[in-house]
Amino acid sequence: MNDKDLIQNELKGYRVVVFMKGSLEKPRCCVSAQSVNQFKAADCKTVDVLQKREMYDALQRYTNYTHFPQVFVDGRFVGSNLA
Repeated sequence: MNDKDLIQNELKGYRVVVFMKGSLEKPRCCVSAQSVNQFKAADCKTVDVLQKREMYDALQRYTNYTHFPQVFVDGRFVGSNLA
C-alpha cells in the first residue's frame, strides 16, 4: 500500500482526523495535548503515530512535515503543530 492509500484509509468516515503522538484521551507530548484540547468537542478521530510507525513515516513523506500533530479536515491536510 502506498503512502496516500495508507493515509486515505484512516481518513474515511471522519471529517477531522488528528495524527498525533498518543490519543485524544492520553496525549504523549505537550504539543499534542495542547492541540487536542481544540478538538475535544468535535467528532474527530485520532491516530497514534507512535503505535503505527508505517503511518508516521508515510505522513512525513506525504505532507513534507516532520512535526506532529498533523490535522486533516475533509480529507485535506490543513497543518501541523496547530497548538
